[in-house]
Amino acid sequence: MTVQNQHPVREGIAAGTSIGAGILLAVVGVLQILEGISAVAKDDLIVVGPEYLYQFDLTTWGWWHIIFGAIALIVAIGLLAGQTWGRVLAMVIAAISIIANFLWLPYYPWWSILIIIINIVVIWAVATWRPHDA
Repeated sequence: MTVQNQHPVREGIAAGTSIGAGILLAVVGVLQILEGISAVAKDDLIVVGPEYLYQFDLTTWGWWHIIFGAIALIVAIGLLAGQTWGRVLAMVIAAISIIANFLWLPYYPWWSILIIIINIVVIWAVATWRPHDA
């Protein structure tokens, strides 16, 4: 099936970036697992600042990061394997990760901003790439 609006350069960049997105999603998963472990272990790395409109128990929030990180790793494997479910879930997990890291901003702002940016790249790459075998 051919699409009239395909541009070969954009397709090539998106395809290469989609492979990179799978790797980035795996990296985000690992980083979120490490971030969660740090919160669960009550490490000195996570500093709770002033009171915010929303406040979470740091240990519970750490477990959520561990769970989302593990799911992101599984989805990254599916994305790298070229599975359709991997592409769909990669965008969903990246979007959820953006929301989770937005809520994590008061605790670790620069880290959260970095993870949000990486997730935006993942969503763009996966949404732009149109594999020809579909």
